[in-house]
Amino acid sequence: MPDITLTTLILLCLAAAAAGWIDAVVGGGGLLLLPALLLGLPHVPAAQVLGTNKAVAIVGTSGAAVTFLRKAPVRVGLAVRIGLMALAGSMTGAFFAAGISSEVLRPVIMVVLLGVAAFVLLRPSFGTAAAGDGTDRPVARTRIITAIVLVGGGIGFYDGLFGPGTGTFLVLGLTAVLHLDLVTASATAKIVNVCTNAGALAMFAYQGTVLWQLAAVIAVFNLAGAMIGARMALSRGSGFVRAVLLTVVFSLVAKLGFDQWNA
Repeated sequence: MPDITLTTLILLCLAAAAAGWIDAVVGGGGLLLLPALLLGLPHVPAAQVLGTNKAVAIVGTSGAAVTFLRKAPVRVGLAVRIGLMALAGSMTGAFFAAGISSEVLRPVIMVVLLGVAAFVLLRPSFGTAAAGDGTDRPVARTRIITAIVLVGGGIGFYDGLFGPGTGTFLVLGLTAVLHLDLVTASATAKIVNVCTNAGALAMFAYQGTVLWQLAAVIAVFNLAGAMIGARMALSRGSGFVRAVLLTVVFSLVAKLGFDQWNA
């Protein structure tokens, strides 16, 4: 356990709960949790922050995936195939992430945050579309291959290398390539995201860059937030999260920008 104050630990737990909730509803919980860890652990190497983030995220994502599978229509076989490619991609990305410093990581996260914010602003309907029959229509083989290679491998590599926004990118990629409705894409993304987290975590654990004690504490709150978020997504939809997500994104961009300017 790193030397942190009780106040910092409480704030990290609250951030983990909020991140789990956001990740389950619209994806992108890492947009909140990873920057929170970077801010709360300023003297911890970036590789350890990334590894700890994965150890926390896999718990919440697994809980959300189980909740979705119970009630949402999902092509489990296809999700697993995409997930296995994503696992390989995330392990590769995590291997290259070991040498990344916080000074490099902060501006990258800021760009990702701004990109997601721009997308949400330009697409007011994002997260509010009604569920369709995406699992009933046949999917062309070329689309399946594209989803496995680009969505699975590409986003998996990104998740292992950096991570924030992976859930959101998976939802967008699955919707665009496989023409799934939002609820089905979100449920499928959770299965794939479990695989990307597992691959990255395995690499970080092998490299010894996971703060297991801290992760165990924070993961409990991330799981609670994820379970609540998944149930809300299934019962109410995710449109109401849009304003919260934008507020969090712009707040974090401002904070990270301030830290980068004074670095």
